[in-house]
Amino acid sequence: MSSLLKKVSAEMIEIMLENAFEWLVVVDKDGNIIYINENYCEFLEVDREKAIGAHVTNVIENTRMHMVVESGKEEVADLQYIKGNYMIANRIPIVVDGEVIGAFGSVIFRDTSEWMQMSSHVKNMMSKIQSYIQDINSGVKYSLNDIIGDSEVIKELKDKVQMIAPSDISILIRGESGTGKELFAHSIHQLSERSGQPFIKVNCAAIPEQLLESELFGYEEGAFTGAKKGGKKGKFQLAHKGTLFLDEIGDMPPNMQAKLLRVLQEGEVEAVGSSRIRQVDVRIIAATNRPLEKMMEEKRFRSDLYYRINVVPFVIPPLRERKDDIAVLSEFFLKKSMKNSGKRIHGFHKDVLDVFTTYSWPGNLRELENVINASTYLSNDHQISLSSLPEYMKTGTVYNVDAKTLKEILDDTEKSVLQQSLKKFHHDKRKLAAALGISKSTLYEKLNRYGLLE
Repeated sequence: MSSLLKKVSAEMIEIMLENAFEWLVVVDKDGNIIYINENYCEFLEVDREKAIGAHVTNVIENTRMHMVVESGKEEVADLQYIKGNYMIANRIPIVVDGEVIGAFGSVIFRDTSEWMQMSSHVKNMMSKIQSYIQDINSGVKYSLNDIIGDSEVIKELKDKVQMIAPSDISILIRGESGTGKELFAHSIHQLSERSGQPFIKVNCAAIPEQLLESELFGYEEGAFTGAKKGGKKGKFQLAHKGTLFLDEIGDMPPNMQAKLLRVLQEGEVEAVGSSRIRQVDVRIIAATNRPLEKMMEEKRFRSDLYYRINVVPFVIPPLRERKDDIAVLSEFFLKKSMKNSGKRIHGFHKDVLDVFTTYSWPGNLRELENVINASTYLSNDHQISLSSLPEYMKTGTVYNVDAKTLKEILDDTEKSVLQQSLKKFHHDKRKLAAALGISKSTLYEKLNRYGLLE
């Protein structure tokens, strides 16, 4: 090889070493640094000329490079604490003719937050590739790919999920009933570092007040009449190392709010009828459709609990504010409905999609899915037509916005839905609340507001 080619080759190797890795170091058999790239020196705040020739322990905090030279064993994806951060490092011995003559080390990720973000991205990609595989995680049903929509607001929310999922911070998901709060909660857990651990859901509105404490914290044998032999673990214990999803947290009674706050602050639970304290490691995702700020003013929701769970606010818009998604959502729900019903329907008449676009959807995604399910069974055509839509949607779905405010339009629509639903369920409030996807207390509030309470 000519001297020019040797010079070019040496320069190429130098360029590759400087840029192939974020940080790279090479030591000889005595643990002295024979090469370290400039990026690493800048991070360590050391002069490169002084670093070369020095023993690696005098330059890099908590290094194990000299130990790898002695043992001859590689260390891959090892955590190393440097300058206040955990780094993810590889250390590989250099062996020539069976003898260890040195070692080289590289840092793949500069800190664990980069690794967690990459992990979140990889998990999301894997869920796309392997969507046919049933999720092995306890309680997890949905991933980010189950959230349908191409609107800007949905794209931004999906991006936000991937940013916040790797952390352990508490998240409060806000949104009207039926907007898909649970889908986002599942997605956050599925992309988190806790994804291999349990995902436990508690509907705070569905459990009677007198049973909520034992459901959350468990109970000992004989704690109360009817207690199971051997006691029962609470949701916090079941979610240990995983995620606890507190749905409808705005409906939690005030006395339970205080007990929940103590658990979140101390990381400890005490089962009903027990004096034993148990440590729990749980990430909290809460959700509500209630006006918590107003409830705090009225002393119905603790402000200290609010600030504890509302570390990252997460607001899901109602369907009427993301109308760009209605067409794609409608097609999605239609395919799902056809699969369940066995019917073959080829889309929607244009006037149906016009109605869908102008309708206010007080029940949001849940109402859209229910309307399409019903229309699929009622349709005698190859397409969903106006005749197969519910009666309340065919009358008064298009409003004169000059005559009424948006709130008045939504109130009219909500009242109409409640009136129709009361007739359908023969005034059975429990069944009606379940069908609408709201708590019984919320239903009573709405019925009272519109003068429909008997």
